[in-house]
Amino acid sequence: MNAGAALTPSRSRDDVAPDEARRDHLLVAGMVEPGSRVLDVGCGDGSLLALLRDRRGVDGRGIELSRDGVSVCLAKGLAVIQGDADTDLADYPDDSFDYVILSQTIQATRQPRTVLEHMIRIGRHAIVSFPNFGHWRVRYELGVRGRMPVTDNMPAAWYETPNIHFCTMRDFVGLCREVGARMEQSHALDAGGQPVRFHMPWWFWNLFGQQGVFLLRRG
Repeated sequence: MNAGAALTPSRSRDDVAPDEARRDHLLVAGMVEPGSRVLDVGCGDGSLLALLRDRRGVDGRGIELSRDGVSVCLAKGLAVIQGDADTDLADYPDDSFDYVILSQTIQATRQPRTVLEHMIRIGRHAIVSFPNFGHWRVRYELGVRGRMPVTDNMPAAWYETPNIHFCTMRDFVGLCREVGARMEQSHALDAGGQPVRFHMPWWFWNLFGQQGVFLLRRG
């Protein structure tokens, strides 16, 4: 897909969601075929990995940098190890998984391009979600107030945020092109986590989507 094309919304296969599940997690889960081998990179407290296990029956593994996060995941019965996406993905052989997922994490990595290259090497598919730095509220905070933005999807102040490589949805499309990743699905999510379903050009989603969610495969 080129940067001038419109996003094509598609529906999640999960029609009924548990109340406690995040809507972006449900969208990601709908992209994953049941019974798949999944690696969740930067899996946090394991909520997405547990959802995939319980609703999609996946053979799931996780990597998490935080020791506390790993402990929480293990308490949920998840197969998670402590590791760093920037360095440890290089140890995985090609085509080890059906899906490699990076949810709300790529902007916190030191080498986003290298991480994405490893993801599409390790997995037949990659799923990436991230906060969109091109959203109108971010532009307003920077352009009108002259302040680094604090939003629902980026709630930390500039001196506390773990994010070091902010990008817009259009930036990410350009990166996918550079690394040879082909987009199979792409979504812009609104403030409530619901997909923006209007057929509009890229600038519209880059302006009004608070999050981007992309299903990729090797080109």
